[in-house]
Amino acid sequence: MSLSKNVEFLRHLPKLSAFNGLPGYGRTVVDSPLVETNEFGSNPGALRMFSFVPEHLSPAPALVVVLHGCGQTAAGYDRGAGWSTLAERYGFALLMPEQQASNNANTCFNWFNPEDIARGGGEALSIRQMIARMVRDHKVDARRIYVTGLSAGGAMTSVMLATYPELFAGGAVIAGLPYGIASNVREALNGMMQSPSRPASELGDFVRNASTHKGPWPKLSVWHGSADRTVNPANADEIVKQWLDVHRLPLAPMSSGEVDGHPRDVWWNADGETIVESYTITDMAHGTPLGINGSDEPYGAEGAFLIEAGISSSYHIANFFGLTERIYEPKTEPKTEPKTDPKAEQTKTGQTIAPKAAAKAAPTGVSRDRAIAMTVPVPAPEPDLANILWPQAKPAHHAKPRASSRRGIDVGAVITRALTAAGLMK
Repeated sequence: MSLSKNVEFLRHLPKLSAFNGLPGYGRTVVDSPLVETNEFGSNPGALRMFSFVPEHLSPAPALVVVLHGCGQTAAGYDRGAGWSTLAERYGFALLMPEQQASNNANTCFNWFNPEDIARGGGEALSIRQMIARMVRDHKVDARRIYVTGLSAGGAMTSVMLATYPELFAGGAVIAGLPYGIASNVREALNGMMQSPSRPASELGDFVRNASTHKGPWPKLSVWHGSADRTVNPANADEIVKQWLDVHRLPLAPMSSGEVDGHPRDVWWNADGETIVESYTITDMAHGTPLGINGSDEPYGAEGAFLIEAGISSSYHIANFFGLTERIYEPKTEPKTEPKTDPKAEQTKTGQTIAPKAAAKAAPTGVSRDRAIAMTVPVPAPEPDLANILWPQAKPAHHAKPRASSRRGIDVGAVITRALTAAGLMK
């Protein structure tokens, strides 16, 4: 079978479980904060661009590119993985490209198609153009752009990191595959189901030959369920092996431990910065690990291939990217006193009433002047502002209040005028 026939076969493949991936979840309409942008370049891969920019965006914000899995939409995967919730909380911008059924019947990113995985063309270039639009529109910090994805989106994450390494500070692959292992349907299926082992240098060369980049290279976080029957868990080892070779790091982990009950291996550079990490989610099948149950700050929602595993991959990935150091909350506007009519008088209850309103509200038979006079209170002492603003920390020394230059109200004279006006006193 020729390459063109292989690609055409996969694009129109009906309900093949390995590629269909995520049936029924994400294809339904869901409430979403994502907004679509129609103009972002030549778009040779014919993808759709969705994004979310929180109201309280941090200055020179980071950008996270999130790639959904087969059978999903951008909005569906966002709802499941909780990325817009994280973006809102931590003040970064979110870009979620979306595949179209006209490109792939199962809406998988075409991570195996040579036309879509080479620098400067196809779906890879479409995603690159979307990123350029986000950087321009939202003043994104070009040093803090990251990419992550699930399954076919995870494999496409490997593509983006290899073909545009200078663009990304880091990436995270969930249940995905290494870059360069497939260029047709047969090789793609073999990689997914068998994941044959390759020498580290061969895997590293796939990345090094995808561009003319000479470094520094993006850091990487790898996630995979140990019970995955859709994408062989051995692919996680191959991805790690590929990027350890690119970074010239040893195969043996520099540190091993557990996070939320799941094994994690770590490799760091000469400066002590974590460069590669790998999570094995014990007994988890194919999907994105969630940590919703019992969490004070849950991100996402369970669904097909969005699996409660007691660990939030989205949060830990955002943390690996360095995005969770500061929480961005709505600013509280200072309270201002309401404007009042300068001619208004203050009532005994502290409310204000204008002269015309006082006269209008007067009982029948009471004159206007008397009605106004009846609203004038005995002056009350001014409040201690220091006690209001700092009730537990008054200054040790208070300056003596200056005598008021205003004359006090002659209450007797006011009453006399009011009684005279009412005809009760001459």
